[in-house]
Formats: sequence, C-alpha cells, structure tokens
Amino acid sequence: MNCLFCRIAAGELPAKLIHEDDALVAFHDVNPQAPVHVLVVPRRHVASLAELAAGDDGEDAALGAALLAAASTVARAEGLAAPGRGYRVVANTGPQGGQSVEHLHLHVLGGRDLSWPPG
Repeated sequence: MNCLFCRIAAGELPAKLIHEDDALVAFHDVNPQAPVHVLVVPRRHVASLAELAAGDDGEDAALGAALLAAASTVARAEGLAAPGRGYRVVANTGPQGGQSVEHLHLHVLGGRDLSWPPG
C-alpha cells in the first residue's frame, strides 16, 4: 500500500508513537506547526472525515469516538490539558481544507497560544 499513514500504522515506517491501540495510532508530526503537534490516525484506511461521516454503520461512529477519545488522551499525556493550558484538535478535510495526506487524521496542537484570531 502506498498510503503513508497506513504504512506507519502497520509499523512499516518509523514514527515516534505516543499512543496506540487496535483501532488507531498517535505519533508526533515530522513537520510540527506548534511545540506539541501529534497526529491521531485510524489503522483502517479512511480517506477523510467526510468519508467517515458518510458511513452509515456503527463501526464508523465508534471509530470517530475512538479518535476523539485518543486526542484527549494525547493532550493529557503531553501536558496540554493541565489548568491554564489548552489545545486544538483539527481535521483538515479535502484539498481546500488543507488535507495533504488522503488518510483521515486529527491534529492535536498545543504548547503555545493558539487563540483566534492570532495577535
């Protein structure tokens, strides 16, 4: 398979894993956009959030819940959920939404002020 995230999830490519279970893996982004930038990726290939949301079975709903729960676990593990801190969870969807890898993934970002609008 040529999908970068499928290969990471399968252990074929190296990544700095910080969380994994039967449904997903979480690892540090190689091009971080914040001091903490972790990707949460399902092991099963799903092209985007739009594809997951279009599914009509309980398996897709369970995967979506697992991804969000893992993002919260990652944030706690990285110290982002402590009082006075915070984090952002982002799912870029489609080319105009900034999705650069066609495999659903959540970005967990934190470690600096992420308030909007900036400055």
